[in-house]
Amino acid sequence: MPDLGQPSSYLILAKGTRVYSSDGEEVGRVEYVLAALDEDIFDGIVLDTSILPGGNRFCDASQIEEIFERGVLLKLDRESAERLPEPSENPAAIGENPAEEPDSELESKLKRAWELISGKG
Repeated sequence: MPDLGQPSSYLILAKGTRVYSSDGEEVGRVEYVLAALDEDIFDGIVLDTSILPGGNRFCDASQIEEIFERGVLLKLDRESAERLPEPSENPAAIGENPAEEPDSELESKLKRAWELISGKG
């Protein structure tokens, strides 16, 4: 793994920044940073794992070991990183159904990631 530089912040994390597994393998590049800037909340990143379309994967903030000037280091090894979920579409809601359980925190983050990628958010 190359020198990633000094520790940094999600606030300056740029598209195209390399993402590495805990075992030092490059697993993709940053596509989007998911954050609520007004509340200073970092949700995670969407990384592009392929040179072809459709290789986007969601990585929750809790799965990120550290952000550096020139890279992101995950807590996951390569095998686990390859199983990261795709961002999911947020279906339109017509109304609230009290019988339905609310989305989990991960489901909410995946839906926000999909909205950002699809241009709906």
